[in-house]
Amino acid sequence: SVTKTHTLICASTAVLIFQTSWQQVLIFAGLSQHFLFFPLASFPDLRKHNNCMASNLTPAIYAKLCDRATPNGFTLDEAIQTGVDNPGHPFIKTVGMVAGDEESYEVFADLLDPVIKERHNGYDPRVMKHPTDLDSSKIQSGHFDERYVLSSRVRTGRSIRGLSLPPACTRAERREVERVVVDALSGLKGDLTGKYYSLTQMTEKEQQQLIDDHFLFDKPVSPLLTCAGMARDWPDARGIWHNIEKTFLIWVNEEDHTRVISMEKGGNMKRVFERFCRGLKEVERLIQERGWEFMWNERLGYVLTCPSNLGTGLRAGVHVKLPLLSKDPRFSKILDNLRLQKRGTGGVDTAAVGGVFDISNLDRLGQSEVQLVQTVVDGVNYLIECEKRLERGQDIKVPPPIKLSK
Repeated sequence: SVTKTHTLICASTAVLIFQTSWQQVLIFAGLSQHFLFFPLASFPDLRKHNNCMASNLTPAIYAKLCDRATPNGFTLDEAIQTGVDNPGHPFIKTVGMVAGDEESYEVFADLLDPVIKERHNGYDPRVMKHPTDLDSSKIQSGHFDERYVLSSRVRTGRSIRGLSLPPACTRAERREVERVVVDALSGLKGDLTGKYYSLTQMTEKEQQQLIDDHFLFDKPVSPLLTCAGMARDWPDARGIWHNIEKTFLIWVNEEDHTRVISMEKGGNMKRVFERFCRGLKEVERLIQERGWEFMWNERLGYVLTCPSNLGTGLRAGVHVKLPLLSKDPRFSKILDNLRLQKRGTGGVDTAAVGGVFDISNLDRLGQSEVQLVQTVVDGVNYLIECEKRLERGQDIKVPPPIKLSK
C-alpha cells in the first residue's frame, strides 16, 4: 500500500512524496493531474510464458527501460507486446518482441542483447562481429536429388535506414518505403526485370494469378504479427514485385520493409542462391544510387524487425519428402545436430502433410550467407541419404553436432 507522508510546497511546484514498502517515489505537481503508478505496477505477468523475451525480462530491467523511448517514440511496452499477448507457440520458441526502428536495438539493449544471445546460439552482440558473404560460387554439392526435393528457396529481409520499421511506422513512412523500393526495382535488368503489383491497385485477375502462383501475401492473421502492430492500415502501401520468370520476388511492407526471395521448383539450390546474391547486390546498388541505404552494422549485420532475423536474415529452405525419416524417433535430434528446423509446407503455423517438410537453417546471426546455405545443403543431403537407407531397410545414425565458428 501507498501512504502519503508529507507535502512540500515551493513556489508553483508541489512535490508529493509517497512511501511504499520498497521505495520512495517523487511526483512533480506538473504531472499530478495524471494518476501515476510505480514502474513495476505495469510489469507483465509472464508466469505461463515461453518465449525469449519472457526468459530475460526481469523487474529490474523493466524498471530501467519502461520510461525510455527511441527518437521515433517507440517504447519498451510496444516492443514486448507481441510476447506478452502470445505466451507460447506450438512449433517454435518465439522471440517475443520486435524492434520499431533501428535505434530500438540500442535503447533497449539491456533486454535485446540477452534475447539475441539466447536466440542466436550464444552470439554476444556487444563483443562479436557478424560476417557477410554473398559469393555463391563457394557453394558445394548444391543440386539435390529431385526425387525428394520438390522446391528450393532462399529469402531475407532488408530495411531502409532512416524510416521506422512496420510495427511503428507512420502511414507516410510506409508509403515512402514503397516509393523508394519500387523506384529502385524499376532499374533491374535482364532476367531480373519485373513488375510491381500494389495490393490496393491490382486487378482481380492479377490478384487471382498471384494467389494461384502462391506468391500473394495477405493481411497477417498470425497473432505474432497482429499483436506487434504490423497489420495497421492494411493494405495501404503494400505490394509484391516479381521478375518475369517469377523466380525473384520482393514483398514490400509486410513484416519488414522488404522481403527478398529467390525460388524455383526442383532441387537446384546453388542456382537459386546465385540469383539471390546477384539480385540482392543489384537492389542495394540501386537503392544507394537514389541516396538511401540499408540498415546494417558490424555487430548485428542487417537490421530487421524481429531479432530472430538479425545478421543475414536468411532462411534457405527446401520442400523435401521424408515419409520414413519423419516417423523415426531420432528425426528431431538429427535436425538439432545439423542446425536445421522443420515446418509444414504452408509456413510456421502449419503441420506437415504427406511426409513433406519445409526444412531450413536454424541460425541467422554469426555466420555468413554462404555458411548458412552450405549448412542447409549438407544437412538436407544427409536427410535424403537417411531416407534412402530407411527405404532399403538399413539403419541410420544421428550425426555429431556440427561445430559453429565463433
